[in-house]
Amino acid sequence: MAKIIAINAGSSSLKFKFFEMNNEQVLAQGVFDRIGIPKGTIKIKYGKEKYEKEEELKDHSAAVKKLLQLLLDLKIVHNFSEIKGVGHRVVAGGEYFKKSARVTTRVIRRINDLAEYAPIHNPANLMGIKAFKKILPDAVSVAVFDTSFHQTMPKQNFIFSVPYEWYHNYGVRRYGAHGTSHRYVVEVAAKMMNKPLSKLKLISCHLGAGASLCAVKNGKSFDTSMGFTPLTGITMATRSGDADVAMISFMMQKLDMHSMPEVIYDLNKKSGLLGISGISSDMRDIEAKRESNERARLAIDIFVKDVVKYIGAYTAEMGGVDGIIFTAGIGENSSYIREKIMDRLAFLGIQVDKEANKKRGVAEFIVTPASKIAVMVIPTNEELMIARDVEKVIKKESSKEQVSNKKTLSVRAHSN
Repeated sequence: MAKIIAINAGSSSLKFKFFEMNNEQVLAQGVFDRIGIPKGTIKIKYGKEKYEKEEELKDHSAAVKKLLQLLLDLKIVHNFSEIKGVGHRVVAGGEYFKKSARVTTRVIRRINDLAEYAPIHNPANLMGIKAFKKILPDAVSVAVFDTSFHQTMPKQNFIFSVPYEWYHNYGVRRYGAHGTSHRYVVEVAAKMMNKPLSKLKLISCHLGAGASLCAVKNGKSFDTSMGFTPLTGITMATRSGDADVAMISFMMQKLDMHSMPEVIYDLNKKSGLLGISGISSDMRDIEAKRESNERARLAIDIFVKDVVKYIGAYTAEMGGVDGIIFTAGIGENSSYIREKIMDRLAFLGIQVDKEANKKRGVAEFIVTPASKIAVMVIPTNEELMIARDVEKVIKKESSKEQVSNKKTLSVRAHSN
């Protein structure tokens, strides 16, 4: 039985899901939080049981050691040899990684080189990779990149209208994000629609604290809303989304700021839903205040407008759309936001099924049979996609090894 761990390592956290791949069953999942910070916490769910504890976690290596020990102590595994692979989410793969890659010394070096494109994420992702490689050297380690799915975008959709040398010399282009999520939900959508993914035009709306839309044409990423960094695109929890870059120098003067990072920090951390509403970065809090607070209503209206604008643009770009997908925290859980978006898109022939739209936690069509476009809620599962990529690498290497062994036996037989 092939058991694989999917890992998402942050600067001070480590999230995981542990799969039995024969039936894609989740054996355990959890999070190690506040790594390197006092009062660290561990939360693991396995079967119907839960393990929760406060414990100081010195660094990612300590967290990985503790995780693996708990897998033994909680009898989730009997020995480490059961763990055949470890998949790691890596944010920035640049143009170098067009698909998931077996972790080697060269791959580690390249991920480190690409850290300038994701300075918060890539170093943290590397810490998780190195920690697992040290403790589980025999398990197959695979890096799964958020940006890989978007490497199929045509050039006119990823090049910015800036001096071409910026792209040629420094790699300045649209890279996008949430690729693993978009890849997962469009595959599910094609199955739900009972049509080949290669024949569909889909728009995936990953709406969470970080949010992006992706136009998927014939099974490939065609365009996406996030840009060189995750700051651009639609309004997000604390990120501004699209903004006039000349505004930066203007505000630096007005606020007496002395460096660009100060303004970028405000655009990343103090803007979006939080900046508009003045209430919260969490859409649930904003929805709860919408009846009594004008700025809460404004934040919702701007968020909805942004999503509708990108859906309209991508529909025009692709020459039509067969299906629209809502996923991630807001996309999966806010029937109110989904309905407002679909109402704005009624001109496309979308007819909301209000009862279906109220359901949560399952993949579901949320329009009537008379709707001209399929609209779906699909819970994302990036960890399962990561685990599947690891399984593919393991099977590919196993197949190569079998072929090599056959050749060796054949040579020996002939020599005898």
